[in-house]
Amino acid sequence: MPAVIDFQALLDQLKPSPKMPALFLGHGSPMYAITSNEFSKSWQQLGEKLPTPQAILCVSAHWETRGTTLVQVSERPKTIHDFYGFPQELFDVQYPAVGAPDAAREVAALLQDHNGHETMEWGLDHGAWAVLRHLFPAADVPVFQLSIDMSMSLADQYDLAAQLRSLREKGVMIIGSGNVVHNLHVARADDEQRDFALEFDHYVGNYLRDGDHAGLTGLQSKQTLFAKAHPTFEHFSPAIYVAAVAHEGDQLAFFNEHVNMGSISMRSFVYF
Repeated sequence: MPAVIDFQALLDQLKPSPKMPALFLGHGSPMYAITSNEFSKSWQQLGEKLPTPQAILCVSAHWETRGTTLVQVSERPKTIHDFYGFPQELFDVQYPAVGAPDAAREVAALLQDHNGHETMEWGLDHGAWAVLRHLFPAADVPVFQLSIDMSMSLADQYDLAAQLRSLREKGVMIIGSGNVVHNLHVARADDEQRDFALEFDHYVGNYLRDGDHAGLTGLQSKQTLFAKAHPTFEHFSPAIYVAAVAHEGDQLAFFNEHVNMGSISMRSFVYF
């Protein structure tokens, strides 16, 4: 069971470390990439305190594959604007971080038994750059992405991600970007919170506090609740990846513990 501390205590404690933190960030709307709000402000606060990694491995809800896990190995990942209906200002955003081909190829090798493969395709989608431009605004840390094999159960995704745990001791910061609850079909502008969203978010928070990762991956068995929280579960998977790379003895901190627009949990957490 991890020791749980509050967000301010996290900010007070973070410093250069031989073991990189692992982060899950509820990313919410793409507009948070270019607007100042309670969520983006917390990302900025956190970024100011994070140790500088040698590379960042990002698992984003917005890169889905089936039957394989792809690792992006290019030297210059492009900025992908994978959305529509937003202001031109958002489409104009570029996040010009270089890639990390050597670290990415090491990840592909680690995942060989899980059908992991290298690819020069993809780049940095908005699940990655929308949060990274607040955490590391200078884009001066190499970044690469890992796809989510959506043909795998949460338990199998957890087992795959556990192979990446040692990267944290090699200067690689692992960041998952998604949402603990993500149901756009019933989102509300008035922010009235849905009971199912609060219930599911409560389960996740408790399982993480207790270090009960079997409970976390077992949430798929709560079929009705899970389907309400995640009509499709790609936004939940990055949280599973981050939980899987937790080390024994890590401390855990939560922040942005708010269900936004009624059905989008912005709950975020850090292991360090």
